[in-house]
Parts: sequence; structure tokens; C-alpha cells
Amino acid sequence: MTRPAPVRVADLAAFDTLIDARSPAEFALDHIPGAINCPVLDDEERRLVGTLYKQTGTFEARRLGGALVAAHLATYLRERFDQQPPQWKPLVYCWRGGLRSGSMVAWLRLVGWDAQQLSGGYKSFRHHVVEQITTRCPQLRLQVVCGATGSAKTRLLQALAERGAQVLDLEHCASHKGSLLGALPGVEQPSQKQFETRIASVIANFDLTRPVFIEGESAKIGRLAVPLPLVKHLRASACIEIDATPAARLDYLLRDYAYLGDQPTALADLLGRLTELRGKETVERWQHWAKTGALPLLFAELMALHYDPLYKRSQSSHFQHWTERRVWRASDLSETGIATLADQLLASFGRTSVHG
Repeated sequence: MTRPAPVRVADLAAFDTLIDARSPAEFALDHIPGAINCPVLDDEERRLVGTLYKQTGTFEARRLGGALVAAHLATYLRERFDQQPPQWKPLVYCWRGGLRSGSMVAWLRLVGWDAQQLSGGYKSFRHHVVEQITTRCPQLRLQVVCGATGSAKTRLLQALAERGAQVLDLEHCASHKGSLLGALPGVEQPSQKQFETRIASVIANFDLTRPVFIEGESAKIGRLAVPLPLVKHLRASACIEIDATPAARLDYLLRDYAYLGDQPTALADLLGRLTELRGKETVERWQHWAKTGALPLLFAELMALHYDPLYKRSQSSHFQHWTERRVWRASDLSETGIATLADQLLASFGRTSVHG
């Protein structure tokens, strides 16, 4: 069987299935979107083979590795790939496009499938992600949605996306709401690499002639750093401010963070991090409200004494065009109110420019 031409990242769409042959831990750290994990060595086996390579050299490591790989491949052929038709065309990758993916491709091709190997493996894809972020982010027509905490910015972005607008939701990519209390219950943040992969996957599909709505995030969302090319472009882009009433914001926060009432001790512990900034007496009062479920009192004071002062001080220094921002007043941040705001905002840009 003739050796196929090298496959590049740009060719991914030509294949039926994308197979990641790396270990589960490598796959969990980051992987090409849409790939399935079929490790030819699990995490412990990879460690054993690596140790043997360092201690005895290539031959013994490959002999052990070959036996382990063969066992996994036999299982996949019997149990995971057994329903694939003769015309199935999978693409396989490992870390660098080496022995792990090469072994799987060889066996799949012996069966008769048109299996191919991604040239350069995951490393080539990672290079593609970095290049996408570096070159494409500065080309985006960003419209930066700002507003004090509780202004429903993220929900507004979702409403805009539901109406066909181009939206880059960084908090969704980061699995975090961006504030001290922003960790999502039961949801781990992705790795930094996976965060960047998610961003690159979204912006790859954008029409560069149309606006892209994005929230005015800080340089970090939880423990993740927003890529520097995006931060720089965001800071230099046009701004939209949602100026919502305190009552509307408080009502929204109580709905959006209602789950915090189910974990009062954890909430109180988080608030303890503000002691140096806001003082022991104030934070102890907040912790008492957290433990007793007095969230309306807690969120009202957090807004007035913590989040709002920070917001007012930071916007003009963070955004170059802050004084030229477009301001949208809002007294209703219910689902109906957000839907109305989204419609009005899109109408101001014109249907053609927003929807293509």
C-alpha cells in the first residue's frame, strides 16, 4: 500500500474520525476538538516505557512498548472499530506524529482502512492554535461589552449569539465567571492550553467583516490567562457599557449566583480572601451573612463597597476608548429585559453588518 502524503492541520475536515493515540492524561490536558481518545499506552504504561528507555535504552523500551501497544490495538479492533465500514477514513495523531500514532495507522491500513497520520502530531496543532490567536485576534472587529458586576453581560452575550451575532464568550471558554465568586459548581477549569484551543476554535469561524461581541474581561479569568494578543486588542477596541440600576443588578445576581446559598461555608472562606483589602470587620460581617443565607444583604454590600469602586477605577485605565463608549441604560435584567436589550443593541448596528 502506497504511503499517503503528509496530512496537515488544514486537512482535518477531510477525515471521518479524528483519533488521539496519546495517554488519557495528555488528552485531558488538551486535544484537537472532536477527537476521540484511543490511547495505545495508558498513563502508567507510558511512565513504565519512559523509565525503561532511560534505564536500559531504546530496544528494551520498544519491546515492552510494542507488546503493550499491540494489546491495546487488538482491543480497539475487536471492540471500538469493529463496526466501521471498509471506506472509513480516520486520522490519527500522537504527541509529535511518531511511533504511537504510526503504530495505529500501520495496523488500521493493514486492515484496509485509509488511515493516515497527522504530520507533526499534537505539536503541529498547538502551533496552529498559537498562530491563530496571534494573527487572527488583532483582525477581529471587537465590540467590548462592559458594565458593573451584576449587569448581566454574559447573559447578554448569550442572547446576542442566539440572534445570530458573532460572540466570543471567554468565560464560557474558561468555565469560570471571572470574579472571586466565579468558580462554577462541580466544574473544573480547563488547562491553559485547552482554554486557548477553545478560543482559537471559536475565532476560526468568524467573518472578519462583521463585529464580534466580547465581555470586557480582566487579563485573568479564574486561574487562566487571557492570551496577550487578545488582551491588547480588547483594550484598544470600541466599548459598550451596560448601565443597569442597582436594583436590577442585585436581582440578577441573586438569580445567577443562587447556588452559592447551598455552600455557605465555602462562600465564607472565599470572602476571607478580601480581608486585607476590605478590613476584618467588614469581611466578618459578610461571612456571617454568607453562613446565615442572607445573600441579598451580602450581594448588595459587595456591589457597593467592593465591586463598584473597583469597576469605576479600572475602566478608564483598561480601555483606550472608554470616554467614547456607547451607554445603554437598563432597569430590567430579567430574561425579557435582556432579550429586549439584545434586540435594541443589534438594531443599532444594523441587521446586515451583524448577521452577514
